Amino acid sequence: MDYHQMTSPCGLDCFNCPLFLANEDTELRAGISEKLGLPIERAKCEGCRNAHGTIAFLGSTEPCDVYGCTERKGITFCFECSDFPCDHLHPYADQAATRQHNTKLFNLCLIKKMGLDPWVEGKAKNVKDIYFNGKLRVHSTEKTSK
Repeated sequence: MDYHQMTSPCGLDCFNCPLFLANEDTELRAGISEKLGLPIERAKCEGCRNAHGTIAFLGSTEPCDVYGCTERKGITFCFECSDFPCDHLHPYADQAATRQHNTKLFNLCLIKKMGLDPWVEGKAKNVKDIYFNGKLRVHSTEKTSK
């Protein structure tokens, strides 16, 4: 798999996203369709870069603001921008319990620090798992997951 192609400019790991995985898993797609109230044919995603920044499952036909910005600036990832971080990456509580959009900034910092391949191999899935299943911790001796 081309992990560069399957990592969005804003740092989302499309390759771990249920909507991307639903392309090959009809049972998963049916579950997503039911959960999100989408027609089954829209309960999937090709990945940000493959879809040129559009979000088909949301009915979007125009690129999202982040994708458009990175295209205009000729950069691959947001961390390459002199304005990083900017308001395009602002975290939101809206849908935070079901969507991983608040991991973008952390992922971008890790990709910048580690490089794309080491992040893919050693951290991307872990970040997502801790985000959805972990417990907030304020001391390093506390466990990060259930």
